[in-house]
Amino acid sequence: MPSSPIPVLSRHLDREALPEPAADPDRYVALADFLDRLPDPRRCQGRRYRLGALLTLCSAAVLAGAVTLAAITRFAVGLDPDLHRRLGLTHGVPRSCTLGRLLARLDGDALDTAIGTWMNLQLSDDNPAPAEARPPLRAIAVDGKTLRGSRTATTAAVHLVAALVHGERAIVAQRQVSSKSNEITAFRPLIEPLDLRDTVVTFDALHTQHDHARFLVEEKKAHYVAVVKGNHPTLQAQLKKLPWRDVPLLDRTREGGHGRDEIRRLKAASVNGLPFPTPAKPCRSSDAAATSAPRRSPSSASTRSPT
Repeated sequence: MPSSPIPVLSRHLDREALPEPAADPDRYVALADFLDRLPDPRRCQGRRYRLGALLTLCSAAVLAGAVTLAAITRFAVGLDPDLHRRLGLTHGVPRSCTLGRLLARLDGDALDTAIGTWMNLQLSDDNPAPAEARPPLRAIAVDGKTLRGSRTATTAAVHLVAALVHGERAIVAQRQVSSKSNEITAFRPLIEPLDLRDTVVTFDALHTQHDHARFLVEEKKAHYVAVVKGNHPTLQAQLKKLPWRDVPLLDRTREGGHGRDEIRRLKAASVNGLPFPTPAKPCRSSDAAATSAPRRSPSSASTRSPT
């Protein structure tokens, strides 16, 4: 079974005909021009199609629901002939075998970086409001996922770690985690190219590491929300001893899913002297309690730099 994410996506899509192509051809052309900057793994002799045009067709087709190389080709056939001309497809629509050979040779990390940079630019362009009218902070979540169905008889499942903008459903950075490593070592290379000023970075307990917090605060000038669990027993014990019953409740949510009824409560308090890298100003900590029917799950606490 291939490690491509296309078969994985297919499980979550209806087996219907592909929707009509997007009505904004300028976005196609701009993306193709941007992706042309990637290193081309093909030989110079015999190239009939622009690299950026082929990658744009693949990206747009998968977003539209294509789950096979043949479906990507059908998507390309359905595009307006004028868009074919603007993309430089003067030799017609590429065959599925042409796309397959290109995708097999392409540097996946370089493509992830290019797409992430493009998404960052689109988010900036889509928010033309003056600076004073924008939210004071944005939030980026760092999380890793294993692609279901990507394991083969000879290779481990593909594991990706990504940076996702809260509220936008936009991934601005993504990397594949080496089979001989883990998400912790991929954290810094993932977000190092990003401008994280006026940004709150959120992550799970795995990334609650001293080096990560120091890197975010001192080098990236970012804020963070870190989940504290048993991997930091001293810090967890210190947070549990705080007088949370006397701290006002700021927010409460209740959601159901995965067979659980989950209740989250948010409280915040200023604390000095935590054994975790923070700026010179007092950090703020919050306690969130989650319950699930019929049993209550353990409490967790998070710390972050002041906003």
